[in-house]
Amino acid sequence: MKSLNDQLDDLIKYWFAEDIGDGDHTSLSCIPATAVGKSRLIIKDTGVLAGVEVAKRIFHAFDPELKVTVFIEDGAEVHPGDVAFEVEGKILSLLQTERLMLNIMQRMSGVATVTRKYAKCLEGLKTKVLDTRKTTPGLRMLEKEAVKIGGGTNHRIGLFDMILLKDNHVDFAGGIENAIRSAQTYCQQKGKNLKIEIEVRNFEELERVMRVGGVQRIMLDNFSPEDTKKAVDRIGGRYEVESSGGITFDTLRTYAECGVDYVSVGALTHSVKSLDMSFKAV
Repeated sequence: MKSLNDQLDDLIKYWFAEDIGDGDHTSLSCIPATAVGKSRLIIKDTGVLAGVEVAKRIFHAFDPELKVTVFIEDGAEVHPGDVAFEVEGKILSLLQTERLMLNIMQRMSGVATVTRKYAKCLEGLKTKVLDTRKTTPGLRMLEKEAVKIGGGTNHRIGLFDMILLKDNHVDFAGGIENAIRSAQTYCQQKGKNLKIEIEVRNFEELERVMRVGGVQRIMLDNFSPEDTKKAVDRIGGRYEVESSGGITFDTLRTYAECGVDYVSVGALTHSVKSLDMSFKAV
Protein backbone atom coordinates (compact mmCIF):
# COMPACT_ATOMS: atom_id res chain seq x y z
CA MET A 1 0.00 0.00 0.00
CA LYS A 2 1.38 3.40 -1.00
CA SER A 3 1.82 6.07 1.64
CA LEU A 4 -0.33 9.20 1.50
CA ASN A 5 2.60 11.09 0.02
CA ASP A 6 2.96 8.52 -2.78
CA GLN A 7 -0.79 8.42 -3.47
CA LEU A 8 -1.32 12.16 -3.66
CA ASP A 9 -0.19 12.75 -7.25
CA ASP A 10 -2.67 10.19 -8.60
CA LEU A 11 -5.44 11.38 -6.29
CA ILE A 12 -4.97 15.02 -7.25
CA LYS A 13 -5.14 14.20 -10.97
CA TYR A 14 -8.41 12.33 -10.40
CA TRP A 15 -9.87 15.10 -8.24
CA PHE A 16 -9.14 17.77 -10.86
CA ALA A 17 -10.54 15.60 -13.65
CA GLU A 18 -13.72 15.12 -11.62
CA ASP A 19 -14.13 18.84 -10.89
CA ILE A 20 -12.83 20.64 -13.97
CA GLY A 21 -13.58 18.20 -16.80
CA ASP A 22 -12.94 19.93 -20.13
CA GLY A 23 -12.57 23.35 -18.49
CA ASP A 24 -13.80 25.81 -15.90
CA HIS A 25 -15.95 27.68 -18.38
CA THR A 26 -17.22 30.14 -15.77
CA SER A 27 -13.75 31.44 -14.96
CA LEU A 28 -12.46 31.16 -18.53
CA SER A 29 -15.37 33.25 -19.78
CA CYS A 30 -14.75 36.26 -17.54
CA ILE A 31 -11.13 36.26 -16.28
CA PRO A 32 -8.16 37.17 -18.54
CA ALA A 33 -5.56 34.42 -18.81
CA THR A 34 -2.79 36.78 -17.69
CA ALA A 35 -4.57 38.28 -14.67
CA VAL A 36 -2.87 37.73 -11.32
CA GLY A 37 -4.14 38.10 -7.76
CA LYS A 38 -4.08 36.83 -4.21
CA SER A 39 -6.50 34.78 -2.09
CA ARG A 40 -6.39 33.89 1.59
CA LEU A 41 -7.80 30.96 3.56
CA ILE A 42 -9.98 32.40 6.32
CA ILE A 43 -11.10 30.22 9.23
CA LYS A 44 -14.77 30.59 10.21
CA ASP A 45 -15.02 28.12 13.08
CA THR A 46 -13.07 26.91 16.11
CA GLY A 47 -11.13 23.70 15.71
CA VAL A 48 -7.89 22.03 14.66
CA LEU A 49 -6.35 22.86 11.30
CA ALA A 50 -5.40 19.94 9.06
CA GLY A 51 -4.60 19.61 5.37
CA VAL A 52 -2.19 22.50 4.87
CA GLU A 53 0.49 20.25 3.40
CA VAL A 54 -2.05 18.58 1.11
CA ALA A 55 -3.31 22.00 0.01
CA LYS A 56 0.22 23.02 -0.96
CA ARG A 57 0.50 19.88 -3.09
CA ILE A 58 -2.83 20.68 -4.77
CA PHE A 59 -1.79 24.24 -5.63
CA HIS A 60 1.62 23.27 -6.95
CA ALA A 61 0.29 20.29 -8.93
CA PHE A 62 -2.13 22.56 -10.76
CA ASP A 63 0.18 25.54 -11.20
CA PRO A 64 3.82 25.34 -10.04
CA GLU A 65 4.05 29.13 -10.17
CA LEU A 66 1.50 29.68 -7.41
CA LYS A 67 3.18 31.08 -4.31
CA VAL A 68 1.84 29.78 -0.99
CA THR A 69 2.64 31.66 2.24
CA VAL A 70 1.65 29.63 5.31
CA PHE A 71 0.83 31.38 8.59
CA ILE A 72 -0.68 28.47 10.54
CA GLU A 73 0.59 24.90 10.34
CA ASP A 74 -1.23 21.56 10.55
CA GLY A 75 -2.24 20.64 14.10
CA ALA A 76 -2.70 24.20 15.36
CA GLU A 77 -5.92 25.22 17.07
CA VAL A 78 -7.69 27.91 15.06
CA HIS A 79 -10.52 30.37 15.59
CA PRO A 80 -12.89 32.46 13.44
CA GLY A 81 -11.01 35.17 11.59
CA ASP A 82 -7.63 33.40 11.58
CA VAL A 83 -5.82 33.41 8.23
CA ALA A 84 -4.13 30.07 7.61
CA PHE A 85 -2.32 30.98 4.40
CA GLU A 86 -2.26 33.20 1.33
CA VAL A 87 -1.78 32.15 -2.28
CA GLU A 88 -0.57 34.45 -5.07
CA GLY A 89 -0.54 33.82 -8.80
CA LYS A 90 -2.82 33.54 -11.80
CA ILE A 91 -6.43 34.22 -10.85
CA LEU A 92 -7.60 31.37 -13.09
CA SER A 93 -5.45 28.99 -11.05
CA LEU A 94 -6.77 30.36 -7.75
CA LEU A 95 -10.36 29.88 -8.88
CA GLN A 96 -9.87 26.38 -10.25
CA THR A 97 -8.09 25.06 -7.15
CA GLU A 98 -10.39 26.74 -4.62
CA ARG A 99 -13.15 24.18 -4.17
CA LEU A 100 -10.92 21.10 -4.24
CA MET A 101 -8.58 22.58 -1.65
CA LEU A 102 -11.49 23.66 0.58
CA ASN A 103 -13.19 20.26 0.38
CA ILE A 104 -10.03 18.49 1.48
CA MET A 105 -9.08 20.96 4.21
CA GLN A 106 -12.57 21.24 5.67
CA ARG A 107 -12.91 17.46 5.85
CA MET A 108 -9.45 16.85 7.30
CA SER A 109 -9.84 19.68 9.80
CA GLY A 110 -13.19 18.28 10.91
CA VAL A 111 -11.61 14.88 11.58
CA ALA A 112 -8.64 16.45 13.39
CA THR A 113 -10.96 18.59 15.52
CA VAL A 114 -13.04 15.64 16.72
CA THR A 115 -9.93 13.54 17.32
CA ARG A 116 -8.30 16.29 19.41
CA LYS A 117 -11.41 16.39 21.60
CA TYR A 118 -11.19 12.63 22.23
CA ALA A 119 -7.42 12.68 22.73
CA LYS A 120 -7.67 15.48 25.32
CA CYS A 121 -10.29 13.47 27.19
CA LEU A 122 -7.66 10.75 27.69
CA GLU A 123 -4.90 13.04 28.98
CA GLY A 124 -3.04 11.55 31.94
CA LEU A 125 -3.94 7.96 31.00
CA LYS A 126 -2.00 5.40 28.97
CA THR A 127 -5.00 4.74 26.71
CA LYS A 128 -4.84 5.89 23.09
CA VAL A 129 -7.82 6.61 20.86
CA LEU A 130 -7.83 4.63 17.60
CA ASP A 131 -9.56 5.26 14.30
CA THR A 132 -11.25 2.49 12.28
CA ARG A 133 -11.87 1.50 8.65
CA LYS A 134 -15.12 3.49 8.71
CA THR A 135 -13.67 6.03 6.31
CA THR A 136 -14.79 7.73 3.09
CA PRO A 137 -13.82 5.53 0.10
CA GLY A 138 -10.87 7.10 -1.67
CA LEU A 139 -10.09 9.43 1.24
CA ARG A 140 -8.92 6.90 3.82
CA MET A 141 -5.28 7.99 3.88
CA LEU A 142 -6.27 11.66 4.21
CA GLU A 143 -8.68 10.95 7.04
CA LYS A 144 -6.21 8.75 8.88
CA GLU A 145 -3.54 11.44 8.49
CA ALA A 146 -6.02 13.91 9.99
CA VAL A 147 -6.51 11.56 12.95
CA LYS A 148 -2.76 11.66 13.60
CA ILE A 149 -2.72 15.45 13.27
CA GLY A 150 -5.51 15.61 15.85
CA GLY A 151 -3.55 13.50 18.34
CA GLY A 152 -5.09 10.08 17.70
CA THR A 153 -3.48 6.80 16.65
CA ASN A 154 -4.10 4.87 13.47
CA HIS A 155 -5.44 1.34 13.73
CA ARG A 156 -4.70 -0.85 10.71
CA ILE A 157 -4.85 1.00 7.40
CA GLY A 158 -6.79 -1.74 5.61
CA LEU A 159 -7.27 -5.48 5.42
CA PHE A 160 -3.64 -6.07 4.45
CA ASP A 161 -1.52 -4.78 7.34
CA MET A 162 -2.97 -6.66 10.32
CA ILE A 163 -5.12 -9.70 11.03
CA LEU A 164 -8.26 -8.73 12.94
CA LEU A 165 -10.47 -11.71 13.66
CA LYS A 166 -13.92 -10.27 14.26
CA ASP A 167 -17.17 -12.02 15.18
CA ASN A 168 -18.03 -13.03 11.60
CA HIS A 169 -14.54 -14.48 11.03
CA VAL A 170 -14.82 -16.47 14.26
CA ASP A 171 -18.30 -17.76 13.41
CA PHE A 172 -17.44 -18.70 9.83
CA ALA A 173 -14.17 -20.31 10.92
CA GLY A 174 -15.94 -22.52 13.47
CA GLY A 175 -14.89 -20.85 16.69
CA ILE A 176 -12.13 -18.99 18.49
CA GLU A 177 -9.60 -21.82 18.44
CA ASN A 178 -9.98 -22.52 14.71
CA ALA A 179 -9.79 -18.85 13.81
CA ILE A 180 -6.59 -18.18 15.77
CA ARG A 181 -4.78 -21.35 14.70
CA SER A 182 -5.75 -20.82 11.07
CA ALA A 183 -4.43 -17.24 11.21
CA GLN A 184 -1.16 -18.43 12.74
CA THR A 185 -0.74 -21.14 10.09
CA TYR A 186 -1.55 -18.67 7.30
CA CYS A 187 1.13 -16.24 8.49
CA GLN A 188 3.71 -19.01 8.68
CA GLN A 189 2.89 -20.37 5.25
CA LYS A 190 2.81 -16.96 3.59
CA GLY A 191 5.81 -15.56 5.44
CA LYS A 192 3.71 -12.72 6.82
CA ASN A 193 4.81 -10.94 9.99
CA LEU A 194 1.37 -9.60 10.90
CA LYS A 195 -0.05 -8.79 14.31
CA ILE A 196 -3.10 -10.86 15.20
CA GLU A 197 -5.98 -9.25 17.06
CA ILE A 198 -9.14 -11.08 18.02
CA GLU A 199 -12.52 -9.77 19.07
CA VAL A 200 -14.32 -11.37 22.01
CA ARG A 201 -17.98 -10.86 22.85
CA ASN A 202 -18.10 -12.37 26.31
CA PHE A 203 -15.99 -13.95 29.05
CA GLU A 204 -16.40 -17.44 27.61
CA GLU A 205 -14.71 -16.33 24.40
CA LEU A 206 -12.06 -14.48 26.40
CA GLU A 207 -11.19 -17.68 28.27
CA ARG A 208 -10.83 -19.53 24.97
CA VAL A 209 -8.42 -16.91 23.72
CA MET A 210 -6.42 -17.11 26.94
CA ARG A 211 -6.13 -20.88 26.52
CA VAL A 212 -5.05 -20.75 22.87
CA GLY A 213 -2.83 -17.66 23.03
CA GLY A 214 -0.78 -16.66 20.01
CA VAL A 215 -2.35 -13.21 19.52
CA GLN A 216 -1.02 -9.75 20.24
CA ARG A 217 -4.23 -7.87 21.04
CA ILE A 218 -7.70 -8.69 22.37
CA MET A 219 -10.66 -6.50 21.46
CA LEU A 220 -13.44 -6.36 24.04
CA ASP A 221 -16.59 -5.81 22.00
CA ASN A 222 -19.56 -4.13 23.68
CA PHE A 223 -18.35 -4.91 27.20
CA SER A 224 -19.70 -2.74 30.02
CA PRO A 225 -17.14 -0.71 31.97
CA GLU A 226 -17.48 -3.13 34.89
CA ASP A 227 -16.85 -6.16 32.68
CA THR A 228 -14.02 -4.34 30.92
CA LYS A 229 -12.22 -3.89 34.25
CA LYS A 230 -12.70 -7.58 35.05
CA ALA A 231 -11.41 -8.56 31.61
CA VAL A 232 -8.33 -6.32 31.92
CA ASP A 233 -7.55 -7.92 35.29
CA ARG A 234 -8.00 -11.39 33.81
CA ILE A 235 -5.70 -10.64 30.86
CA GLY A 236 -3.14 -9.33 33.31
CA GLY A 237 -0.94 -7.55 30.81
CA ARG A 238 -0.30 -10.64 28.69
CA TYR A 239 -1.88 -8.99 25.65
CA GLU A 240 -2.74 -5.50 24.47
CA VAL A 241 -6.39 -4.69 25.18
CA GLU A 242 -8.73 -2.64 23.01
CA SER A 243 -12.26 -1.55 23.88
CA SER A 244 -14.74 -1.17 21.04
CA GLY A 245 -18.43 -0.95 20.35
CA GLY A 246 -20.93 1.63 21.55
CA ILE A 247 -18.36 3.86 23.24
CA THR A 248 -19.28 7.54 23.17
CA PHE A 249 -17.36 10.64 24.16
CA ASP A 250 -19.22 10.65 27.47
CA THR A 251 -18.11 7.09 28.31
CA LEU A 252 -14.63 7.26 26.77
CA ARG A 253 -12.65 8.08 29.89
CA THR A 254 -14.60 5.58 31.98
CA TYR A 255 -13.47 2.79 29.65
CA ALA A 256 -9.91 4.13 29.56
CA GLU A 257 -9.74 4.15 33.35
CA CYS A 258 -10.37 0.40 33.28
CA GLY A 259 -6.79 0.04 32.07
CA VAL A 260 -7.25 -0.72 28.36
CA ASP A 261 -4.46 0.22 25.96
CA TYR A 262 -6.74 1.45 23.20
CA VAL A 263 -10.29 2.61 22.58
CA SER A 264 -11.42 2.50 18.95
CA VAL A 265 -13.94 5.12 17.86
CA GLY A 266 -15.57 5.02 14.42
CA ALA A 267 -17.01 8.50 14.97
CA LEU A 268 -13.56 10.03 14.41
CA THR A 269 -14.13 9.58 10.68
CA HIS A 270 -17.62 8.35 9.85
CA SER A 271 -19.83 11.17 11.14
CA VAL A 272 -17.69 14.28 11.24
CA LYS A 273 -18.80 17.87 10.64
CA SER A 274 -16.40 19.70 8.35
CA LEU A 275 -14.67 22.77 9.76
CA ASP A 276 -16.02 25.93 8.12
CA MET A 277 -13.53 28.06 6.16
CA SER A 278 -13.43 30.12 2.97
CA PHE A 279 -10.90 31.11 0.30
CA LYS A 280 -11.40 34.77 -0.47
CA ALA A 281 -9.83 37.23 -2.87
CA VAL A 282 -7.67 39.87 -1.23
